[in-house]
Amino acid sequence: MSPLFPALAARSERPALRFGDRALTHAELADAAGSLAARIAGERRIAVWATPTLGTAVGVVAALLAGVPAVPVNPKSGERELAHIVADSAPTLVVAEPDATLPPALAGLARVDAGAAAAAAAGDPAPEHPRNDAFPELSPEAPALIVYTSGTTGPPKGAVVPRRAIAATLDALEDAWQWTADDVLVHALPLFHVHGLILGILGPLRRGGSVRHLGRFDTEGVTRELSSGATMLFGVPTMYHRIAEALADDAALAKALAGARLLVSGSAALPVHDHERIAAATGRRVIERYGMTETLMNTSVRADGEPRAGTVGVPLGGVELRLVDESGVAFEAYDGETVGEIQVRGPNLFTEYLNRPDATEAAFTDGWFRTGDMAIRDPDGYVRIVGRKATDLIKSGGYKIGAGEIENVLLEHPGVREAAVTGEPDADLGERIVAWIVPARAEAPPSAEELANHVAAQLAAHKRPRTVRYLDALPRNDMGKIMKRALHG
Repeated sequence: MSPLFPALAARSERPALRFGDRALTHAELADAAGSLAARIAGERRIAVWATPTLGTAVGVVAALLAGVPAVPVNPKSGERELAHIVADSAPTLVVAEPDATLPPALAGLARVDAGAAAAAAAGDPAPEHPRNDAFPELSPEAPALIVYTSGTTGPPKGAVVPRRAIAATLDALEDAWQWTADDVLVHALPLFHVHGLILGILGPLRRGGSVRHLGRFDTEGVTRELSSGATMLFGVPTMYHRIAEALADDAALAKALAGARLLVSGSAALPVHDHERIAAATGRRVIERYGMTETLMNTSVRADGEPRAGTVGVPLGGVELRLVDESGVAFEAYDGETVGEIQVRGPNLFTEYLNRPDATEAAFTDGWFRTGDMAIRDPDGYVRIVGRKATDLIKSGGYKIGAGEIENVLLEHPGVREAAVTGEPDADLGERIVAWIVPARAEAPPSAEELANHVAAQLAAHKRPRTVRYLDALPRNDMGKIMKRALHG
C-alpha cells in the first residue's frame, strides 16, 4: 500500500497544519510525527486525548506512521463513558498535549507528550528525525483508528477503521470535490470523530494541502481564514445555521464565503431554509455528503454536480449503495418517492466492532452494511435521507447520540421513576435532546438543570437534555415498550 501521506514522505515544505499560532510544514510534521512514532512503535494500542490542538494531529499521524491503532478520546466524555472506552480498547499509553490534565480513567497509563517537539518532550533516544520510510510497510487491512460511536442502546461501540478505508474515502473525495494540494481547508470540528479528524485533518494531509483549525467555531474566524487564502470550509448544520443567521448583518462574512471554492456540510441534514439563505447572500451553494463512523463517506454532491438542497448527492467512487424494503429485498429501480433502508458495501467500510462479534455480525447482510438510515433515491442517483429506521438515534449539533444511554443515566437519578429520551427539531442544533420524566415524587420533581447536570457528569455535555417534560406515566404498548411516537410537545 502506498504511503497514506505522500507529502510527508517527500518532505514537502508547503504548509500542513495550523492551530492558532502553532504551525508545521509537511516536512516539519514528518519530523515531529516521525519522532513520536519512534517512541510509540510496538505499542498494542494508544489513546489520543483529542483536544482541538496541534498535538492531537501530530499524535494521530504518528500512530499511523508507526502502525499502532489510535483511539481518539473525547475530552468531554463523562466518567462512565470514558471508563468504558478505556476498559474496552485497553490502550497501553496515552498521547496528550503537555498541558492537558487527564482524568482518573487515563491517569494510570504511561503518558507521552505530543507536539512539534514530540521526541524531545518524550526523551526519546531514537534518531532525531526518523524518515517515513524508516517504518515498515503496513497491510491495507491493518487497523488505523478505533472510533467510538453511540448506538441506540448500551455503551458506545468501537468501530475498527482500517488504513484501506481511510485511503479509499479520501481518494474518492479527491475525485468528487476536485480536492488538490492547492486547497486550504478551514474548520472548527472536534478531532475525536470521522468528520473532524479523518476528513478535516487527514484529508488535507493526504492531498499535500493544508488545514487551518479555528479551535472554536465563530463566524469571525471563518471570515478571517476564507479572506486570507483558505478555499474550503467544513462544518455541521449548527455552524451553517449560525452563519446563515449572521449573514444579513455581516458583509465581510458574505464576501468571504462567496470567494470559497467549496462549502461542505455533514454529520446531519442541513435545513433547506439555511441552504437558501446562504445561497442568496453569497451566491455559493453548500454541498452535503453522507457518511457514518462505520462506513466513512458513502455519498456526496459533487463539486461539478448539481447542488440540490436536501440531498446528499450520489455514491462516491468505489461505494455500492442500495435501498432495501422492510423484507430486506433490494429495489430494482428508483423512482424518487419510495423509501428504503440504505445498505452499502465497498473499501470504505470498517472491519468490525471491537470485542463485539455479535454486533459486527448483526450489522451486515451478505457483505452489505445495514446503516439504519432511511432514504429516497432519484432515478439519476441522488440520495435524500429521510430519517432513521429506529427512533432512538438523535443528531444534535453534529453529534450522533444514542437515547438509550441517556435514559439509563436518568433512571439512576433518585428523583426519576421513568424516563424516555427523544429528539425534536431545533433550528440551531438540528435536533435537541428532550427528556420525558415521570418523577419519583410528583410534588417535588427534579429540575431540568439538575437532570442536565446529572447526565453531563456521567456521559458528555452535548448529551444533556435541553428540554425536560414531566408526565404522570409514559405511553406503553401491550408488551410494556415505550411508544416514543406518542411523545410530542
